[in-house]
Amino acid sequence: MTTGLPDSTIGQPILEAHQLTKRYRLGATSVEALRGVSLSVRAGEFVALMGPSGSGKSTLLHLLGGLDRPTSGEVILDGETVSRLSDDRATRLRREKTGFVFQFFNLIPLLDVRENIALPFTIAGQDPRSGEPAARIREVIELVDLAGKERHRPDQLSAGEQQRVAVARALVTRPALLLADEPTGNLDYTTGGEILHALWRSCVERGQTIILVTHDAKAAAYADRVCVVQDGRILEEIELGRREDHAATPLITRLAQLGL
Repeated sequence: MTTGLPDSTIGQPILEAHQLTKRYRLGATSVEALRGVSLSVRAGEFVALMGPSGSGKSTLLHLLGGLDRPTSGEVILDGETVSRLSDDRATRLRREKTGFVFQFFNLIPLLDVRENIALPFTIAGQDPRSGEPAARIREVIELVDLAGKERHRPDQLSAGEQQRVAVARALVTRPALLLADEPTGNLDYTTGGEILHALWRSCVERGQTIILVTHDAKAAAYADRVCVVQDGRILEEIELGRREDHAATPLITRLAQLGL
């Protein structure tokens, strides 16, 4: 498929997964959530993991982000094999290299927009009011179109604005990898589109690498590439390319051809 924009910001692989499996014990039975998944994501690429509930896509995201360990297989992030690290080192790598956006905003109610976005710096013992942290906070506030609302608390914001704060907080440290798990799940179509556009802009303007989990073809259509997850496997990879038009029709047509 032809692309509307050059992929000049996309570089070499920054994340690789090799033959990932994940099994859970449920009483006397064993559930296989992932069955030998391999995946490579290049720096600056926007990849969507798309599939129905229970397909294994969120389990895969958690393994890729180091939130959980595979039963077998390896995850390599920015040259480090995450699955071989100690718990302390894996936690440090996750904090330094990844950012997460979830369906629920997880904002601190007593903190204003700027303070919520500044949390990663505050936790790391850095002063977010000056120097590079302050500059990065200003940059992401502009990126997610929240200028003028820096002093608003979460209860003074709409649901979409709260999720934009969560996106800005995840982006402010310039992580090597941003992982978003159904970030538009609690939002209406228009508001969800604002979140997806903010993520897409971070790829185009900042070279941010993103993995998005979604069950919605309209959300997945923002990605450069869609990996269709079903029954714990990647059933198909669909190249959409980077384009300003995020119409879902080409993706939906391809999914229909696959019988999905």
